[in-house]
Amino acid sequence: MVTNIVEVRGVRNQFGAQVVHDGLDLDLRRGEILSVVGGSGTGKSVLLRTIVGLNRPAAGSVTVFGEDLLNVPVARRRAIERRFGVLFQKGALFSSLTVAENVALPMIEHAGLPAGEAAELAALKIALAGLPAGAGAKYPSDLSGGMVKRAALARALALDPDILFLDEPTAGLDPIGAAAFDQLILTLRDALGLTVFLVTHDLDTIHTITDRVAVLSQKRVLVNASLAEVVATDDDWIRDYFHGPRGRAAAEAAPSARAALHPENP
Repeated sequence: MVTNIVEVRGVRNQFGAQVVHDGLDLDLRRGEILSVVGGSGTGKSVLLRTIVGLNRPAAGSVTVFGEDLLNVPVARRRAIERRFGVLFQKGALFSSLTVAENVALPMIEHAGLPAGEAAELAALKIALAGLPAGAGAKYPSDLSGGMVKRAALARALALDPDILFLDEPTAGLDPIGAAAFDQLILTLRDALGLTVFLVTHDLDTIHTITDRVAVLSQKRVLVNASLAEVVATDDDWIRDYFHGPRGRAAAEAAPSARAALHPENP
């Protein structure tokens, strides 16, 4: 039985005279990795921010875990939001805090843990994100781009979320680093039972770890389905994106990439 963990219905996002979304519907299923794609200006990040509560839509509803997120009492809303882990585009780490302090902060602020216990758990999250133990003592300015992404992921995992929201997590990474990050996301999804909402333009990521793809176009979700169904959709942007040179290259490389990520089931 398919269970929707997030249901967005009739959402309208508008900033002044600019309408970004109008009548947008989207489902996110429990346990899946959903990639959200679309051209520049289609509001991929705006949609993510709307679901996690950082942007209130002008109209529509956002239901998470069966509760109307826009109309529940503030205290209940905060409790639901603590079940989210968010990785923003550029990491959004506090530059004045070490990696360990960045990861521990949500545990202290939101879970009320003592600093010592939070530090111990932060070390675990840092390890889960694939960073060496010594990374915890470093400041964000001391990290490479790939390490910043992993540090931000460790912080997103701090409160043991049910849903992981990732905004362009492989942007700016070299192909090897991006593939390693894909493997990490897949491993964490399977090991921790996460549901993943992934804003991306990375065709390799889409082809290798995604369960379904949602395409934003014309202020709505044009299609939200398996990659095979999306690729077969008759739409100019989809044709240019998935059937262009880069799309064809990603599709050709996908079988071997999936085999590497799923060695037990090539």
